[in-house]
Amino acid sequence: MSILFSLALALAQTSPAPAAPAVHAEPSDAIAADWKAIPADELLVMRLADGGSVVIRLAPQYAPRHVANIRALAQTHWWDGTSVYRVQDGYVTQWGDVSEKKPLPHGVADDLPPEYEWRATPLAATLSRGDPYARVAGFSADGWPLASDGTAQWLPHCYAMVGVARDLAPSTGSGAELYTVIGHAPRHLDRNIALVGRVIDGMEYLSSLPRGRGEMGFYTDAQHPTGIVSVRLASDMPAGERPAYQYRATDNARFAAYISAKENRQPPFFTVPADGADICNVPAPVRKTPGK
Repeated sequence: MSILFSLALALAQTSPAPAAPAVHAEPSDAIAADWKAIPADELLVMRLADGGSVVIRLAPQYAPRHVANIRALAQTHWWDGTSVYRVQDGYVTQWGDVSEKKPLPHGVADDLPPEYEWRATPLAATLSRGDPYARVAGFSADGWPLASDGTAQWLPHCYAMVGVARDLAPSTGSGAELYTVIGHAPRHLDRNIALVGRVIDGMEYLSSLPRGRGEMGFYTDAQHPTGIVSVRLASDMPAGERPAYQYRATDNARFAAYISAKENRQPPFFTVPADGADICNVPAPVRKTPGK
């Protein structure tokens, strides 16, 4: 519903024959030591009225002020009773207070600095080539996809990434209105909107909702938005209900082999390997903590 967010968005099946293992076969798994726990206060759990549950991993190291707002909004139960009110086919699903009249909790600022990029730091793993939006692309040691022009660095708008809707600059959004990418990666939004995390579980509950029939995917009065029952930090949930997840460390040879496999897909299915990949086509693996 935010103005600039709306303006920015306007702007054989084959059964392969058995063959010998490919030289660049994708690793079947990482070793146990490669899996690292995601802190409970980085997990945001959203429960929907239709029974769906969505888990978002927050990125406080890249958007600390916006994530602080999001944590405060969850801790004050601000999203309870709001809705998912916009689903634009091939683009984004957006949620929050559709009326834009619900007061923000005390201490939640709506005049935050633009946390869109930062000074480039060394990557733990890199792709072999850049793309039209970045000279360098790769991953942080803790599993986040990153892009860079050599001087600045930023999170890319890949599928399932979560961003903050905003009005015209200098507004950067409070974090009360959020969206996730459900279609082709809108990389033109990189460095123009704060990305604060990514959906790591339950993405199907946001990507398969009925599309909005209004302009840019907003629901019309005749449609029924999906209600939000609750949004909580996992760290604030009872121990018995708290979800647990792990990210895959990227600073090792096994992850380098994983990148190579994504960049060099081989026969028997692929007859023309691409010899490269967009950062959004190399998803950073996340899994539920075994036994949890």
